[in-house]
Amino acid sequence: MDDHIYKQHNKTLLLYHLVFPAKYRKEVFTDEVQESLKTICTGISFRYEIKFLEIGMEEDHVHFLVQSVPAMSVTKIVTTIKSLTAREIFRMHNTVKQKLWGANLWTSGYYANTVGLYASKDVICKYIEAQGKTKSSYKKLYDGQLSLDF
Repeated sequence: MDDHIYKQHNKTLLLYHLVFPAKYRKEVFTDEVQESLKTICTGISFRYEIKFLEIGMEEDHVHFLVQSVPAMSVTKIVTTIKSLTAREIFRMHNTVKQKLWGANLWTSGYYANTVGLYASKDVICKYIEAQGKTKSSYKKLYDGQLSLDF
């Protein structure tokens, strides 16, 4: 799980917790659909730079722990997973499509969070602070939470 991805000019460990609810929160993830989802995600791993570390689910939503590369934004990862899993599940399980009245498998929204394998925010801040050779050589330029207006 702590395997870094090595590219020509970088080494990364980017982990994301993603949650996708089924459309209308319908309970569509039967045992058969769950097995298909696992197979589909394995296929996605082979074709895209998205590694599935864990998949967990309830009847109406799915949790993914994925690893990817910096060139893939979270939105691109989500779009790739949602579109390919929906297409294949609908192809393999016609009853799922019927339960959703032919609509999408997933809601339009999703939950995403970054996962820190080695340290929390506080530990990283202390590490950065300790990078100066002496306490007086470290200069904190900013300390606060960015706020974006949407």
